[in-house]
Amino acid sequence: MCPYRLVLEHVTSRWGVLVLIELLERSYRFAELRRAVGRVSEKGVSEKMLAQTLQTLERDGLVHRDAKPVIPPRVDYSLTGLGREAAEQVRALAEWTRQRMADVEQARQAYDEARAPGARAS
Repeated sequence: MCPYRLVLEHVTSRWGVLVLIELLERSYRFAELRRAVGRVSEKGVSEKMLAQTLQTLERDGLVHRDAKPVIPPRVDYSLTGLGREAAEQVRALAEWTRQRMADVEQARQAYDEARAPGARAS
């Protein structure tokens, strides 16, 4: 797979999108981020999936993991400059989708009606 397609897959994955958009607002601790992502998702993200997503985005240079040597351990996640750029692009696409959802629904309905049994062939 082409390297840029792999990064695009990471950024636009189900959880990647939500993590990036949430981190645009501020840095989060792991549990806080999990709750925040869960609020905007029908089904919350598992700890394992969130950890994998964060590791992938960190490896790609989009997320910074700041582990503080305190007791109990404290780890904060934030966006890097590169991550902020990606997150702004993803947020713009998410906003466009929200604004144009009625048009998408209308197109889906027309498509389904045209292909329903008994529909006239065009």
